[in-house]
Amino acid sequence: MNTPTIVGRSARPAPEPEDPMRAEQSPSEPSPRYAELAEVVRSGFVESRHFGSLVALGPDGRPALELGVPGEPVVPRSSAKPFQALACLRAGAPLRGAHVAIAAGSHTGQDFHVEAVEEILAGAGLTGEALRCPASRPEDEATYRAMIGRGEPDTRERMNCSGKHAAMLAACVAAGWPTEGYLDPNHPLQLLVREGIEELAAERVAHTAVDGCGAPVFAMTLTGLARGIRALAIAGSGPERTVATAMREHPAYVGGDGQANTEVMRLLPGVLAKGGAEGVFVAATTAGHAVAIKVIDGSPRATTALALAALRTLGVDTAEAHEWTTVPVLGGGEPVGEVRVSSPLT
Repeated sequence: MNTPTIVGRSARPAPEPEDPMRAEQSPSEPSPRYAELAEVVRSGFVESRHFGSLVALGPDGRPALELGVPGEPVVPRSSAKPFQALACLRAGAPLRGAHVAIAAGSHTGQDFHVEAVEEILAGAGLTGEALRCPASRPEDEATYRAMIGRGEPDTRERMNCSGKHAAMLAACVAAGWPTEGYLDPNHPLQLLVREGIEELAAERVAHTAVDGCGAPVFAMTLTGLARGIRALAIAGSGPERTVATAMREHPAYVGGDGQANTEVMRLLPGVLAKGGAEGVFVAATTAGHAVAIKVIDGSPRATTALALAALRTLGVDTAEAHEWTTVPVLGGGEPVGEVRVSSPLT
């Protein structure tokens, strides 16, 4: 059989067969170090899979379940906000109730969130001009549509991290530290954040990065992250207790109406829940159970269901939050499948 001639192109040798060992090492493949945490099922067909790591601590603080590589450092993103709120209180920020909750939360930009941020700033003698988080639209769609109707622009106060930033500024004023440069990792406030994280996580910070809002974010192992949120959840006194109580009593300020963190805490009184970008989630109970999750592809869609499943494996009753245990997969606007957790969490 003659080989056809391709006119106008130089002949090229046929590609060599792919080395199977090389294919196994392709960066596009999930590392065998990570565990399969969830699968996306559409019309009875597994369409996608989420891999990552998970650790669940029992009431004694020891790991009861470990999947993937929970000893690998992760950037906790907004799951670290309760620790940042703690540092603000330790620095002397005169925050109470909802103001502490919004400092520890990722709010959805509703009007009552903005009012709380403005109150924190006013108490420190500041305005929104002092915030160094970027201007943003609110995540709450109804609020955003109303803003469009009124012709209002995006603002720093609407940004989901503005509560944390306002608390940081209030802490600087209370402690007599400069508000300029409050996001510098070497600023006294950020050093206090780092110190608190290392104390609660019982380990050294592995890396310092810049979060989406511009604040420093300190990497720690997933196990350390679980230890940290557990320490807040079981605290009996002090600023640690203040942070936990504020989140429990004012869950709407930790997220917003219909948001996972808020609704889980409303449905399961006593539980602390805080998600972070890039597939991070933490949860803890007053009895000392704690869970920390990192989905390695960065998707958050399964993290709440995973946290609830992990708590169930520890014996925690999560029945009241059953609507958050699966995520519907839609086709034509109707459910045709679900995102479901993988074994051994089922």
